[in-house]
Amino acid sequence: MYRQRVIIRTLGVATAVALAATACGPQKAEPAGSASSVPSASAAGSTPETSPSADNKPADASPSASPSPSQSAPEAASPSASPSPAVKAVMANGDESEQVRELQARLKQLKYMTVAPTGFYGSKTTAAVRSFQEKNGLTASGSVDEATWKKIQSLSKKPTADELRPPTVNEVAAPDPRCMTGRVMCISKESRTLAWMIDGKVVSTMDVRFGSENTPTREGQFKVEWKAKDWTSTIYHTPMPYAMFFSQGQAVHYSADFAARGYAGASHGCVNVRDKGKLATLFEQVQVGDKVVVYW
Repeated sequence: MYRQRVIIRTLGVATAVALAATACGPQKAEPAGSASSVPSASAAGSTPETSPSADNKPADASPSASPSPSQSAPEAASPSASPSPAVKAVMANGDESEQVRELQARLKQLKYMTVAPTGFYGSKTTAAVRSFQEKNGLTASGSVDEATWKKIQSLSKKPTADELRPPTVNEVAAPDPRCMTGRVMCISKESRTLAWMIDGKVVSTMDVRFGSENTPTREGQFKVEWKAKDWTSTIYHTPMPYAMFFSQGQAVHYSADFAARGYAGASHGCVNVRDKGKLATLFEQVQVGDKVVVYW
């Protein structure tokens, strides 16, 4: 009997350790009203409408971007109707192109947009264009006609490559004081970014996502305890490539779910990264024992 209790106790401890080490993964879709699907308070403004990624295609592909059959039927049924005198839009809600990316970069130069260009014309671009039109005496349609495009071009300069494709969609926050010495992954919950820093200098940056309200990402100063290039959560059975564990099973790792859904989802406590290439490079640079600082 004593021997059986020892075996059971030993298995229990081993199981707890295994669970703690791999207790991470993307939040799965839950039935309506489920508490676990609620976005984390730590990922403030993480709904698609308020997120900096609101001009990503999945977040903004709405019915307003393409008229429904019932809306377009009257025009189709009236061949005798005279053509509309309005100037045809050069760019409008729902468009996706390099020209849209340039538009967004120019609007950012002019302080009408604060997020990085995505190339997709969504709600944030529409609002920025409408605001520009209102302040420059143009028809405030939210779509870019020839007059609006010429005015935007005349007031801005041709975007650089970095302006068109900046290193992160989110603007990187000022580093926490604890990030200013040594080798550290400096992770801001406010800006939702990770900055890899060495002796106070930023080496690389990337967008990140955090845990939900019920499984929050811990804040504080930690260190990288161990790394695994190919890892799968033993609890949620989801892949966690380039995992760098720092706090009782919480890790920085690539998330295909984050890459696909953006801030519409959340992790189970880990720090998700959506740029796999950047994270692969970071994984090679980070060493066990390096600092990890998670802060607001």
